[in-house]
Amino acid sequence: MKNRTKLAVTTLTAIVCLYSWACTTATEPTRQPNIIVIFCDNLGYGDIEPFGSTLHRTPHLNRMAKEGRKFTHFCVSAGVCTPSRASLMTGCYAQRVGMHNNPRDGQVLRPVSPYGLHPNEITIAEVLQAAGYKTGIIGKWHLGDQPEFLPTRQGFDLFFGVPYSDDMTAAVGQRVAQRGNKQLQGHLWPPLPLMKNETVIEAPVERTLLTQRYTKQATQFIENTPDHPFFLSMPQALPGSTSTAFSSPAFKGKSKNGSWGDSIEELDWSTGQILDKLTALGLEKETLVIWTSDNGAPMNNDPNDPTRGTNLPLNGRGYTTSEGAFRVPTIMWWPSVIPAATVCDELSTTMDLLPTFAKLSGGNIPQNRIIDGHDIRSLIFAEPNAKTPYRAFYYYAMNQLQAVRSGPWKLFVPLEKFNRHPHFKKGEIATTLLFNVVTDIGSKQNVATQHPEIVKQLSELANRVRQDLGDEGLAGSGQRLAGKTLHPQPQLLQPKNGVPQN
Repeated sequence: MKNRTKLAVTTLTAIVCLYSWACTTATEPTRQPNIIVIFCDNLGYGDIEPFGSTLHRTPHLNRMAKEGRKFTHFCVSAGVCTPSRASLMTGCYAQRVGMHNNPRDGQVLRPVSPYGLHPNEITIAEVLQAAGYKTGIIGKWHLGDQPEFLPTRQGFDLFFGVPYSDDMTAAVGQRVAQRGNKQLQGHLWPPLPLMKNETVIEAPVERTLLTQRYTKQATQFIENTPDHPFFLSMPQALPGSTSTAFSSPAFKGKSKNGSWGDSIEELDWSTGQILDKLTALGLEKETLVIWTSDNGAPMNNDPNDPTRGTNLPLNGRGYTTSEGAFRVPTIMWWPSVIPAATVCDELSTTMDLLPTFAKLSGGNIPQNRIIDGHDIRSLIFAEPNAKTPYRAFYYYAMNQLQAVRSGPWKLFVPLEKFNRHPHFKKGEIATTLLFNVVTDIGSKQNVATQHPEIVKQLSELANRVRQDLGDEGLAGSGQRLAGKTLHPQPQLLQPKNGVPQN
């Protein structure tokens, strides 16, 4: 009897200990969580302290990493703005939804473009709105500036921000026109418009104050949504696309790395304001916050020069198909749900957010179309033995497939002509390159000749995706069209008392 009692106590103790361990490892939420996605612009893998920066002070991101989970193999689906944002919103490769390239703008939408995300596409906001969420986007949209393409037509209750990159000003448009580029119609580019929903409320907006204003709007949105779960997308303007990054007077000249560092430290401040607001309202245990970037830093010619950011220890610069362009610093924070101070080194991507958020919210993943992303709750919650859902992940430069990743292996396929290749210059023939991007984080050792069987396997995966998503000179059977309007007009301030405001 005594032994049975001892055995029962021991078993009960083991069960309690196992339950306690499970709770600290992953706790499934019991209600619809609030969701915030902070999406920086051109911020590099090595630009923040949790990912190795010794130049930029990011105490609030340090807090996120200490209390949350770092993702070291989290990728975007394109190394540049518009296609990256299209993938985030739709859960699809940009090539699938037609947002990777167009005859007027190339790969990045410019002001007064006739193109935009097709209204028939289903966005994260529409999925969550249907599940009862209040939805807002504060910051940079860049998926079409015409009324039918604006966020308010794609599931967002609130839009406050600019419809494209903040460097696409009227002055830049004039320079484009003076260089003789008629295609981009630079003479039509308006003063940079700040919009609320579908109305321009200020033009030109003061770019140095955008982070401050976006942060204020974000905290107000959080405060003003007490009765519903909310989804807040916050695509920040900084560090941005210009050689001189913009920051407010409060941060100008305060970092160790010029304007780029100033802007990153202001982004960190902004993140702290949001985390503090959630905590003050008692919402921190009910809110998933994801902090990441739309692509890697553009850098200068010298990869060791941090003037325009750094992607070290990864190889390459933004706007290419390098790891430095596609793999972005990512932190997920959800106290009591995501285990603190943990790291996920499994491959996941921004395309996974739509299906994951659908599952978290009790919403529906669209069933009438291909969605390329996956539900990654097991990775977020650090479930034991959770693995990447990707058999293969593809690296496109506009229409051109340049690389394939499967497991730790990344294969650059042979090409005779290419766009912005991270390892070759124009005029060179891109030969086969194979890297183990887990053990060789800088992609320095080409091991293609040592692993012909891996080259063959990844080449076969490349051939399959070409039939689906296309390649240079080849249309894919699974591609959908971007939206297009016939008579695009610039976004202008409405006249007051008959007097134009621009």
